[in-house]
Amino acid sequence: MSTTPPLVASLLQQLTTVIVGQDAVVRHALTCLLAGGHLLIEDVPGVGKTTLAQALARTLGLRFARVQFTADLMPSDLIGASIWQREQQRFVFHPGPLFTEVLLADEINRASPKTQSALLEAMEERQVSVDGQTHPLPSPFFVIATQNPFEQRGTQALPESQLDRFLMRLSMGFPDPAAERALLRGEDRRTLLQRLPALADASTLLQLQQAVASVRVAEPLLDTLQTLLQATRDGRRFVHGLSPRAGLALLRAARARAFVEGRPYVAPDDLFAVLLPVAAHRLVPAPGSGSDVAGQLHALLDELG
Repeated sequence: MSTTPPLVASLLQQLTTVIVGQDAVVRHALTCLLAGGHLLIEDVPGVGKTTLAQALARTLGLRFARVQFTADLMPSDLIGASIWQREQQRFVFHPGPLFTEVLLADEINRASPKTQSALLEAMEERQVSVDGQTHPLPSPFFVIATQNPFEQRGTQALPESQLDRFLMRLSMGFPDPAAERALLRGEDRRTLLQRLPALADASTLLQLQQAVASVRVAEPLLDTLQTLLQATRDGRRFVHGLSPRAGLALLRAARARAFVEGRPYVAPDDLFAVLLPVAAHRLVPAPGSGSDVAGQLHALLDELG
């Protein structure tokens, strides 16, 4: 019988005291962080996206920065800039808010493509280039981006290349009536956040991420993964199937999910549990397929048995 590691259990318990009634979302968010990926949360304003980001940072003892993405946000507002220092007679780089351990990119789909692309190198390479100089980002480095539904004014779709940089995409949704009543009766979230103790730190998180990377993957599990990847590429359900990079992302997330569940190996259930948050934003339904991406993925799992 598998048991969640004590520290992970403590992290989950504390996070769910702040994010009420969203246990599955909290578990996926922590899984994404332990896998070393980045997280995209798509939902309407006011359902707790910012609170989740702040709670993760405080609980894990990580430095946190929030950037409100707007149409006039420039790459230098995010990355930083080289400024002439007269006393030193040279340009000196002044880091922007990107140089943190947890970055909340709020309403990312309100920014221009130029600013979104500036975030792309940071997310993928964990570094930025300014005036020909490369500046490494802190480690760990975790981006939580939020985006509003496309029908809201001032938004634009993220390009596929940027979507692919997010390990998971989640939607929080509205709480059920019991959870909402507890939220309404409870303490103000901002006050509660300020009192959250740090249960870990950056070095502890890096150790947890290393432990995730050591979770075993047997050959039969790789067979299952490859069968799944090939099934998305036959053209019946999706315009384009999952890429090899998406396959690696699924494997990373499945390892992290197994670790959270207390197993030293990846089981098929781990792979299937992370399939929707890892794969859905990377797929487009084929014309005439008759269902959305989530429906097609569920049907595909049923077909594969």
